[in-house]
Amino acid sequence: MASSGRSQVRVRAAGSARRTYAAGTRSAAARRANGGHRSRFSAVRLILVAVLLVAGVKLVQVQWFDAAALSAAAERQRTQTIDIPAQRGSIVDRNGAKLAFSVEVRTLSVNLKALRKSMDDYAVKNPGTAKTFDAETAAAAKYISGKLPNVITEQQLLDLFHKQASFTYLVNNVEPSIAADIVKHFAWIGVEKRALREYPGGGLAANIVGAANWRSEDQDVSKHNLHGLVGLELLRDNDLSGTPGRMLVNTKNGSDNVVIPGTERDIQAAVPGSDLELTLDSDLQYEVQRQLADYVRNSHAKGGQAVVLDAKTGEVYALANDTTFDPNDQNSWTPEDLSNPAVTTPFEPGSVNKLVTATGAIEYGVATPESTVEVPGALQVADKTVHDAWTHGTQTFTTTGIFAKSSNIGTLLLAQKIGEERYANLLKSFGLGQRTGVGLPGESAGSVPARSQWSATTFGNLPIGQGLSMTILQMAGMYQAIANDGLRVEPRIVKAKVNPDGTTVPEPAPKAVQVVSPQTAKTVRDMMRAVAQNGKGLQKGTAPTAAVEGYQISGKTGTGQQVDPRTKAYSDHLYNITFAGILPADHPRFVVGIRLDAPDTTLPVGHSAAPLFHTIASYLTQRYQIPLSDGPSPEVPLIITP
Repeated sequence: MASSGRSQVRVRAAGSARRTYAAGTRSAAARRANGGHRSRFSAVRLILVAVLLVAGVKLVQVQWFDAAALSAAAERQRTQTIDIPAQRGSIVDRNGAKLAFSVEVRTLSVNLKALRKSMDDYAVKNPGTAKTFDAETAAAAKYISGKLPNVITEQQLLDLFHKQASFTYLVNNVEPSIAADIVKHFAWIGVEKRALREYPGGGLAANIVGAANWRSEDQDVSKHNLHGLVGLELLRDNDLSGTPGRMLVNTKNGSDNVVIPGTERDIQAAVPGSDLELTLDSDLQYEVQRQLADYVRNSHAKGGQAVVLDAKTGEVYALANDTTFDPNDQNSWTPEDLSNPAVTTPFEPGSVNKLVTATGAIEYGVATPESTVEVPGALQVADKTVHDAWTHGTQTFTTTGIFAKSSNIGTLLLAQKIGEERYANLLKSFGLGQRTGVGLPGESAGSVPARSQWSATTFGNLPIGQGLSMTILQMAGMYQAIANDGLRVEPRIVKAKVNPDGTTVPEPAPKAVQVVSPQTAKTVRDMMRAVAQNGKGLQKGTAPTAAVEGYQISGKTGTGQQVDPRTKAYSDHLYNITFAGILPADHPRFVVGIRLDAPDTTLPVGHSAAPLFHTIASYLTQRYQIPLSDGPSPEVPLIITP
């Protein structure tokens, strides 16, 4: 028992000893563990404090120091800069009637690549959906063609929607309200602001005004705008175009052209172009174009031109060709239509050029209107024999009669007395061989042989209107000088530029040349009244059909041989039929010049342009209520008979 008890005591003692050791160990471990937990907690707290401190610093930096830069970056991601086309200036006539102006339109387009992707993404998220690319484009094609029935068909739109391209334009020149309605139904349709040039008169003065259309081929987008193609639209493009502006807009998904309405704001406002005020009278221009075209057709001529000038200022009231074009319909244009022969195509004028000899004879005292000249039936000039248009023996002509009857021989006899040097100087003073400076593109200077190149026969051709050429404008300018007391004023067709702020800037004053004295001009003007004299027999002028009842008319007929393109020699059946006249002769207001290109001279209307002058002059007297002349032109002797 005792032995057993001791054994138990040892066991307990041993157990007790183990417990005592284990308890101490656990106590120490516990103490160490508690210290470790506190250390880790402190470290975490330090880390959290550091993170919060860094975040705070970053927040301060973002919200304070970098706020402006980040805001600008965000703005750039959702905004887009759009160029604002400048409004093109209008072209108006002398009374303010618009010949050309611009209207705002829209061009519809679609980003096919983006549309296909958005439709595909939508189909993935919405399996079995009916909203597909084909369905959307089919609906759009039907809707747009319904809104624009005379512009584009449903099939044409479907073809565009399914073309192999990432982008395509759909239709141009859509009214803004219609474009807005289309985009309201199909937000993925892109819209571009553009402008359309309109010409309310169609072909009225089209050869002068020209045409402009939208041009977008330049890599500089700011230059995408209406630009001139021909005529004044081209020549004065810088004045008409203005300066484009720039605008910022918000877009739905960045630079996707889907502009959020109401977010537009200008960076730089566009400056409109200037208006051009012309000297033309659009009503008169219409009438001259119509009458000329009818006369050319009735005379079977290849073409024709006509011009009406203000006798004092040289302003062009009308300048017409027999053919024109419609600037509203570019598909109908031909290169021939776009030209302006009235200023680009010179011709040999024939006897209207005898005005130079008549003026020289009076200015240099070679003759008086009543003095007489013995005119033979033929005249030898070097190796050339000159005849009159009718066969006659030697006749006694008055100086007035030489020009009223248009005698070639009598004219040459007077020219010889004037002399080559003085005659050459007169040609220059009358502006022949020089551009008029009218302000239209492509103007020809005509042709006058240099004085140093004159041959023995040159002086046998020039006084009768052969061997030199001029435009209808140059021809009328000669008679304007006589109508204006000898002062030739360069013609002009642009009167002024009207700036966007409304200020008017007149064109530079035209140059003026005193060709002859005022008294000479008046004498020649009075002398040329006999051209329209309707006397008996030999006392009849060449153009009694030019006369206008109640008004004195001064003028000159012309028949200039054309060069036959086949033989390269003067033709016996191709002629330039011309007429230049002053209305009225006693108090000049207008000068009218007319040219018919190779009419059928066997027809009554083909051998003279005088009847066309009569029609145009009659219209002028009514439209401008020109006072009647002081009295009828006196009948004077032309050929003295025994």
